[in-house]
Amino acid sequence: MTQPYLDPSVSAEAHDAGESAALSQDEALEREVDAMLAAGALSGTAAQFAQPRGADMLARTAAVEGWHNQRAAHQLWQYSRSLEGAPYPIASIRDEAGQGARGINFASQDYLSLASHPAVAEAAARALRDAGPHSAGSAVLLGNTKLSLALEEAIAGLVQAEHVALFPTGWGAAFGAITALVQATDHIVIDQFAHASLRQGASSATPNVVINRHLDVAHVRQLLAGIRARDTEHGILVVTEGLFSMDSDSPDIAALQASCHEFGATLLVDVAHDLGALGANGGGAIEAQGMLGKIDLVMGAFSKTFSSNGGFVATSSRSVKRHIQLYAGPHMFSNALSPVQSAVILECVNIVRSDEGKSLRSDLLRNAESLRGLLAGEGLTCMGTPSAIVPVLIGSEKVSRLVGKLLFNQSVFVNQVEFPGVPIGASRLRLQLMANHNMQQLKRAAPVIGTAVTRARQALAAGEARNK
Repeated sequence: MTQPYLDPSVSAEAHDAGESAALSQDEALEREVDAMLAAGALSGTAAQFAQPRGADMLARTAAVEGWHNQRAAHQLWQYSRSLEGAPYPIASIRDEAGQGARGINFASQDYLSLASHPAVAEAAARALRDAGPHSAGSAVLLGNTKLSLALEEAIAGLVQAEHVALFPTGWGAAFGAITALVQATDHIVIDQFAHASLRQGASSATPNVVINRHLDVAHVRQLLAGIRARDTEHGILVVTEGLFSMDSDSPDIAALQASCHEFGATLLVDVAHDLGALGANGGGAIEAQGMLGKIDLVMGAFSKTFSSNGGFVATSSRSVKRHIQLYAGPHMFSNALSPVQSAVILECVNIVRSDEGKSLRSDLLRNAESLRGLLAGEGLTCMGTPSAIVPVLIGSEKVSRLVGKLLFNQSVFVNQVEFPGVPIGASRLRLQLMANHNMQQLKRAAPVIGTAVTRARQALAAGEARNK
C-alpha cells in the first residue's frame, strides 16, 4: 500500500486537523514502543556484528540477520529502500519490505537537480546512439572514449589542475589514489570523519596511519611535526574533505596546505560533496577558500551533483597521473566510465559552469538557509554550515530509528544515519536538498520533522520508564 504524500496544496486547517489526529495517536505509539523495547528492536548497533567469530564464515553472519529481522518487523530498518522514477523533490519510494509511500524527498543526492535536466537526458540519449552503452574495457586498455577524454579536460578546468584520471566510482577514486601513491613505509594523517573509502584506502596502504581531530589544523601540524622529527625519509599524505558529508562543515584548506608544505607532506582534498554545488563558479570549497590550482591532489565523485556514478583524481603532475593509471587498482582493473556516463557528467559540468549553474547554486543555498531556519524554529539542532546537506543531530540511535519510522509514515523521506556512518551515540537525520525543492515543501516538512522528533523522544522516555 502506498502512503499519500504531504500535498503542499492542503490547507493549513486540514494540516492542523491532521496534527490533532497525530496527537491522539500518542497512546498507540507508546504501545508500539513497548513492543519494540520488549523485542529489542530499538537496541544494538551494527558495531556489535562487524567482526563475527566462528569457523564457518557464512553461518556466522546469522547474528546480524537476526538483528535486522527484529528491526524490520517493527518497520525500523532504514536501509535498502528503492526509488520509483527519477529523484524528484516529490518522489515515490518503497522500503525493503515493499511498503510504498509518496512524499517529500530529502534522501536523494541530486544537489543541482540535474538528473532530471532535459539537456542531460539528451546528452545521455545522444551518447547511447553514437557510442553504445559500454566502454568495453579498462581506461588503460581501450576503455577511453572521446567523451571521457573531453570529460578529463572539463574536470581539469573546473578544479584548475592540468591532469585528471577518471574512475568508475568515487569510492574507487579515493581508495585507488591512496593505495597507488602511499607505500607501506609512508605515513598518513587523516581527519577522524573522513569518508570510509579514504579510511579504508589508508589502512590498506600503510600501517602508519594517525587520525587528527576533526578540522583541527593545529593538531595536524602537531602530528606532522612529530612524524618528521623521527622520519625524514618517507612520504606523508594528509587527507581531508572539502565538505564533510555527515557534518556539513569544511576545514581551513589553505592552512592545511601550508602545513603540508612546511613539513614536506602532500595534501589530498576529497571534494565529493561540494564540487559543482558550492563556489561562485562551482569550484566547491576549494574555490570558496581561494585555493583553486593550489592543492596537491584533488579527488571527487560525480554521484552528488553530476548525475552519474564515477570519480576522478586531479593533479598538476603528469607523472602522478601516470603512476595512478598504472598502480591504482580501481582504475587499471575496472571497466572505464561508459560513454553514457561520460556524456552525462560532461553535460553537467557545462551546466555547472554556466549562468544557469550559478542560478541553481543560488536556489540550493536559499533552500539550505531556509530549511535550517525552519528546523531551528522547531527546536532542532542543525550541524555545520549551509550546503546541500542538512544534518539534524539526534544522538540516540533509538530515537532516530523511531523518528525515521514516523517520518516514512508521514511521507517525509530522510536518511537516518547511525554507526558505521557516524560514531555510536551521534545518530542524526541527514537531509539532502536539491535546487528544485520549493518553499512549500520545506515549510510543510519542517513541522512534521519537529513533531516526529518530539513524539519519538517522549514515547521512548515513557516506554523506558515503564520498563524499568
